Amino acid sequence: MVDANSGDAIRGTAIGSAPVPLSVLDLVTVGSGSTATEALRTSVEIARLAERRGYHRHWVAEHHSMPGVASSSPAVILSHLAAHTERIRLGSGGVMLPNHAPLVIAEQFGTLEALAPGRVDLGLGRAPGTDGATAAALRRTDRLNEGADDFPQQLAELTRFLDDDFPDGHPYSRIHAVPGPVQGPAGRPPVWLLGSSGFSARLAGVLGLPFAFAHHFSAQNTIPALDLYRESFRPSEVLDAPYALIGVAALASDEEAEARRQVLSGALSMVRLRTGRPGLVPTPEEAEAHQFSPMEKEFVDGWLTNIVHGTPDAVRSGLDDLQKRTGADELMITANAHGGAARLRSYELIADAYGLPTL
Repeated sequence: MVDANSGDAIRGTAIGSAPVPLSVLDLVTVGSGSTATEALRTSVEIARLAERRGYHRHWVAEHHSMPGVASSSPAVILSHLAAHTERIRLGSGGVMLPNHAPLVIAEQFGTLEALAPGRVDLGLGRAPGTDGATAAALRRTDRLNEGADDFPQQLAELTRFLDDDFPDGHPYSRIHAVPGPVQGPAGRPPVWLLGSSGFSARLAGVLGLPFAFAHHFSAQNTIPALDLYRESFRPSEVLDAPYALIGVAALASDEEAEARRQVLSGALSMVRLRTGRPGLVPTPEEAEAHQFSPMEKEFVDGWLTNIVHGTPDAVRSGLDDLQKRTGADELMITANAHGGAARLRSYELIADAYGLPTL
């Protein structure tokens, strides 16, 4: 059971002079000196701004045991955002399927679809969204590869629950995800596959699903994964042609030097995360004062290479170049910075650079 308009729901429309639709990936970052409450309030402000300025989607991602993010429960956050917006598409970028029973996800997103009909996307990933120890606590097992290896089967089960179409004789044929089709005609969220390598790219192509690639932390794999997705694509009831979105780290500021200050704080946060010392996102002042070791400096230089940052015109140029190189059908921008004000200003400036109208 697939909504006949699902392809229209997936494909965005470019606004202003943007070559493709622009969207927002919100990590609900918690900066040093701030709180999760303030971070979640900022997410509402970003969603409202994105809706007002013509961004197509606002997605949140599932992360666990990371002090610098507050997005461990995408469905809960999306419910809150739905109550504070009217038009923008909302979704998960993504929910980590192996962390959850498929029935639970079907019911959570069926609830979201009932709350915000026609506005919800269900993006799914196969990584844990955290480290191994936390993944074991989430999944109640030390056999962590089991969930990832079973991803295609879990996806098939989730789709059956969303469509309420298990065949007669199946053990789950009398189980219904509610809210859902058993309660009457209704749409259901389009399913996206997310990835940072080739596995989900190939699977999305074979199944004819839209694909979102995490360019913002796996830039070296972007073009190979997108090529694999397009080569593997088979038309489906959902899409008649491939549709690829890429997540892009980008931050615009009125001054180039200020943009550099802001993204450096995010880079230091990643250094700490990668070396087993996760914490709240440091302030720009803390990042400037940090004495980077040669190894840390090498990491930061490489990390910043893949963040489009600078003045609004420079960011627009960088995003346009990236879109041309990858052929992406949509750009989903994540602004990694310490404070909410810098992120809000960045999304506003990027909208201005592309001439997005205020709706």
